[in-house]
Amino acid sequence: MTEIVLGVGASHSTLMNTHWDETLHKDRAERFRDALKAARDELAAARPDTVILVGSNHFRGFWLDLIPSFTLGVGECIASGESGTPKGPQPVDVPLARHIANSLVEGGRFDPAYSARLQIDHGQSHAVQYLLDGLDVEIVPLVVNVFAPPLPTLARCEQLGSAIRDAVLAFPGDRRVAVIGSGGLSHRLPWPDWRDPHGEDEEFMVGAWLNGRENWQDYDARRREIIRAAEAALNPEFDDEFLSLVEHGRTHRMTEYSTEELEKAAGNGAQEVRTWLLMAALLDHAPGRRLAYEPMPEWLTGMAVAVLDPVQSTERQP
Repeated sequence: MTEIVLGVGASHSTLMNTHWDETLHKDRAERFRDALKAARDELAAARPDTVILVGSNHFRGFWLDLIPSFTLGVGECIASGESGTPKGPQPVDVPLARHIANSLVEGGRFDPAYSARLQIDHGQSHAVQYLLDGLDVEIVPLVVNVFAPPLPTLARCEQLGSAIRDAVLAFPGDRRVAVIGSGGLSHRLPWPDWRDPHGEDEEFMVGAWLNGRENWQDYDARRREIIRAAEAALNPEFDDEFLSLVEHGRTHRMTEYSTEELEKAAGNGAQEVRTWLLMAALLDHAPGRRLAYEPMPEWLTGMAVAVLDPVQSTERQP
C-alpha cells in the first residue's frame, strides 16, 4: 500500500549560500538552518522512497515563451545550479510521476502540463540541498507558477493537492511518499508585472524572462544586483497567522485570499505559499509543528520551517 508519511514546508533563499558571511542576524540565520537540519532528520526517520517536491519557478527553468500553471516532471529533471544550489540531473520516480499525470487527466479533475526534460531552479533545488542531503530518495517535481500573472488561484492549488493525494494513495505497490512545499513566506522581490514594466530595471527583468531560455546565465549578474539593492518588506504578523493555520490544520483557509489580496498583505513573494498549501492538501491538512520562524531582512524573506506528521495527527485525535 502506498502511503504519505510526512510533509515539510520550508522557505528558501539563495542568499543563504551566497551571502552567509554578510548576514547580520546570524542568530536567526543559524536557528533557521538548524530547523532545516531537524526537518531533514525527520524526513530521514520517515524513510520515504519518494518525495513530491513542490516549488516555484524563478525564470531559470521556465520563461515567458511558455508558462503553465502547474508542471509535473515525468522524466529527466535537471537542476540549474544557480547561486551554489545543486546542479545537474536529479533522480525522478518516473512510474509514480506518470501515474499522477495520468490519474489527474483521466479523472477529469486537472490537465497539468508535464515535462520529460524538466529544468528546475532553487525553488526546488534549495530543498534538495538542505532537506534531502544524504537521503536515498527519488523525487516527483511539481513546479507552480507564482511569479508570472495570471497565477493559479489558491483554491485551485488546494484542489490540485487533494487530487494528487488521491492519485498517490491509489498507486499500486508499497511506496512511502513524503511531500515538501518550498517557498515563502512574506517577502517582496523587485520584480515587475511582466505585462506592464516601468523603468530600465523592470524592462531588463522582463527581457530576461522572455529571452533567457538559451542563455539565462548571461542575465544573472544584473538580476542579482537588482535583488541585492531591494529593501526588505516583511510582514511577521502575516507569517505568524499563516503558520498558526498550518499548526491547526486549517491551511485551506488561505483559499479565502485572492492573488491581489495576498500580495497586498505579504508581498509578491508570498505567492509562494501556494507550495505550502499544495503540500498541506496532500497531507489532508494534518496539523503541523512549527520548527522555526525567523524574519530575515538580509534575505528579504520571512523564513520558516514546519513539519506535518499524519501519524502524530491521528494519535492526537480523541
